[in-house]
Amino acid sequence: MKGASGFFLVWLAIVAVVVAAASVFTVGQTEQALVLRFGDPVAGRGLVTEPGLHFKIPFIETVVLLDKRILDVETPTQEVLASDSTRVEVDSFLKYRIVDPLKFYQSVGNTDRAGEQLGYILNSAVRRVLGDADLSQIVSGEREALMGAIRQQVNQQTAKLGVVAVDVRIRRTDLPQQISEKVFSRMQSEWARQAALYRAQGSEQSQEIKAKADRDVVVLRADAQRDADKIRGAGDAERARIFAAAFSKDPDFFAFYRSMQAYVAGLKSSNTRYVLSPKSAFFRFFSPAEAAPLAAAPAH
Repeated sequence: MKGASGFFLVWLAIVAVVVAAASVFTVGQTEQALVLRFGDPVAGRGLVTEPGLHFKIPFIETVVLLDKRILDVETPTQEVLASDSTRVEVDSFLKYRIVDPLKFYQSVGNTDRAGEQLGYILNSAVRRVLGDADLSQIVSGEREALMGAIRQQVNQQTAKLGVVAVDVRIRRTDLPQQISEKVFSRMQSEWARQAALYRAQGSEQSQEIKAKADRDVVVLRADAQRDADKIRGAGDAERARIFAAAFSKDPDFFAFYRSMQAYVAGLKSSNTRYVLSPKSAFFRFFSPAEAAPLAAAPAH
């Protein structure tokens, strides 16, 4: 009897531990819990948002833990046809929060299935919104407005899932590889054409500047030569006037001065030799008879 009673007590203790363990559940700081009884939320405590230890009726009530943080959905890159018939590859993502846990649980069950459903909704909204925009709007400042329109359309469809889209972003927008190569090739050709045009215009302007500079040089040189000839002519005239005045004042001294200049020019060291008579007129001032009047002239 004692053995049977001891076995019963052990069994009873095990049952008590199992029942106690099945009667409590823990909600984390980042979680919220649904308390369900036969699939329906328990009245008054069907949604638990406070973290900590909570109680439930074992074996009758079940607990579903859901994340209450902002969750994200990554979608693969998809090709979208813009309104100007340009094909673009779009990489987008979605951030959402569970706002109706019961509806979320009844519609999708868990976050994995929710991610699949939201990814499909996001891709559809992206195709619709970007399909009404051209390439310049997609890659320009209107991109923010387009993302707002996508988020609005996503929220219209996610209300039935118990979630709300917090943010929708287009991470990257590119042209397909084969189109990008054609666009880049066309851009290179266009830039090469413009470069050739600019070079031709630069060469033309260079030739015009050089021609004008050459013309100005010719004009400046002609003007300078003209002014130099005028100055030289005026100098020669003044020189002739001075010589004439000097000659009229003292013809003998003027003749002597001119002869000295002729001696300097004719007798300078060179390979030229003169064979002249000492009595020739060229050497008349070397004769005492010719030099005497000049020596006596200052006495007057």
